[in-house]
Amino acid sequence: MGTPVRPVTTFSIVARDLEDPAGGSFGVAVASRYFDVGNVVSWAEAGVGAVATQAFVEPGYGPRALEQIRAGTSARDALAALLAADPGRELRQVAVVDASGGVAAHTGGLAIPFAAHEMGDGWSAQGNMLASPDVCHAIVHSFARVKGDLAERLLAGLEAGERAGGDARGRQAAALLVVRPLSSDEPWRNRVVDLRVEDHAQPLVELRRLLGLRRAADALESAQRLLLLGDSHGARHALAEGIELSRRSDEFLFWGGLLLARMGDEQGAVRHLREALEKNACWAELLDRLPELLRPHASVLERLRR
Repeated sequence: MGTPVRPVTTFSIVARDLEDPAGGSFGVAVASRYFDVGNVVSWAEAGVGAVATQAFVEPGYGPRALEQIRAGTSARDALAALLAADPGRELRQVAVVDASGGVAAHTGGLAIPFAAHEMGDGWSAQGNMLASPDVCHAIVHSFARVKGDLAERLLAGLEAGERAGGDARGRQAAALLVVRPLSSDEPWRNRVVDLRVEDHAQPLVELRRLLGLRRAADALESAQRLLLLGDSHGARHALAEGIELSRRSDEFLFWGGLLLARMGDEQGAVRHLREALEKNACWAELLDRLPELLRPHASVLERLRR
């Protein structure tokens, strides 16, 4: 393994979702004063495990640890083997969790202080070049206390770490990755949350906004599925939730209006489409370009033009 000289000054949390009865859901959340941090630190595979690799980072710890775990090695043994083969191990900070509940972490003696990690039941929080020795404890305290799904708890942990001081150099980037074993035939569907803020004055604020949009998109997709199954009541509820989560984004209003038109709710369709057009007039041209399958009934278009 190589020894990069640029430290990925970072605080992160890696965790297995204990609410998943099959034990195959994992997440990694990370924040740093380092551009594109998620591309380097965060590694996860549904049904296998998750890895955060940072400090004087060796990205290979991520895929190599997952490969070993996939072959039947525990998180502890996988990390031990990788460290033994790495002459730069004292510069590294790595955490690994596996589907059996195993957790392992390493903070090398040459990681820039404050540097530490804390491990618990299916999780590990770690950081280096931290502004305060309290950052890791703040992350795990919030992660354990906050209610919600894995993505919400991971992000809440980062936000608490930031409030405790975060990266000693300030802030720039953040990322949130959650995987769940939804499809063995189409593994790309297993990345249920994969959000990155590469360069931003308030990356965690932006990551929080993006997570809301991710949830809005999920709700809209749920509404479409429910409508195909004939559950119009459930579809309406999911659609309303999605639009509110999007903060009434013109994009969600537009596609939501088309969905309402398919339900036969012309009044609701016109209301949503009109609001979308008021926010962004470009949607008017797209209405004319839609294929017949998606285009709302002529009566909806006529009411829009009044």
